Amino acid sequence: MRCSKCNFHDSKVVDSRPGKNETSIRRRRECLKCGHRFTTVEEVLREDLVVIKRNGNREDFDSTKILKGVKKALEKRPFGIDQIEALVQEVSMSIQNKFDGEVSSRKIGEEIMDRLKILDQIAYVRFASVYKDFHDISQLAQEIKALKQPNS
Repeated sequence: MRCSKCNFHDSKVVDSRPGKNETSIRRRRECLKCGHRFTTVEEVLREDLVVIKRNGNREDFDSTKILKGVKKALEKRPFGIDQIEALVQEVSMSIQNKFDGEVSSRKIGEEIMDRLKILDQIAYVRFASVYKDFHDISQLAQEIKALKQPNS
């Protein structure tokens, strides 16, 4: 594992513990060159799950893409990385349990939005505005209005 500070090619593990939901392992590492400590997460990848994109392209399922989108939606919101990683883990597990072989990117987006709607409405609107590709302010206003209704 390369050091995140000096990019040296070797490090040693100084601590290992189960991650959230015990579906991953968090490892604390120390660079053998500069002594910098950093954390890595190890998880089992499902190589048989393929995501079908909007344009019809296919690619392997990658939970780091979910992490990137959720982090962006929750940027400057009162949530720590542990909460964000837990949400990503929850979405990833749900997708992997519900689908065999193929899943549409639309289904992944819906899973994320369902959780963000409960967790943080601002993050939900941020994510939805990109995911749903609003073309004007009236579509955004309609989405916000739907959030205010009790059964949305």
